[in-house]
Amino acid sequence: MTEGKSILVVEDEAMIGMMLEDFLETLGYHVHGVASTVTEACDMVREGGFDAAILDCNLQGEKSWPVAEALAAANLPFLFATGGSADDVPTAFDDRPTLAKPFTIGAVERALDRILGRGDSL
Repeated sequence: MTEGKSILVVEDEAMIGMMLEDFLETLGYHVHGVASTVTEACDMVREGGFDAAILDCNLQGEKSWPVAEALAAANLPFLFATGGSADDVPTAFDDRPTLAKPFTIGAVERALDRILGRGDSL
């Protein structure tokens, strides 16, 4: 059950961020917040208070790898959202699920189920 699970959205494109918020609320998740920069996202990771994160690979032209490292260090599950192959995920994060944009509510649901331990496939 998703009830009570809080998700941090790290996304710099407002329309995609709003779409993810709608998807998450429809799926029964609570949106912890939306960060649009690496600095803002790292600050939110340090503050904590959420169960998992959806992390865009590219935030305003800056790779989001420091956010991924902070999430991993905090032992928080996360998945990547990517717009293409230019967002080659570092090999240290090969085990993290990746959502290719544009994504559907079903793909978001399956990816979150996977990282939150409720499924084994994307």
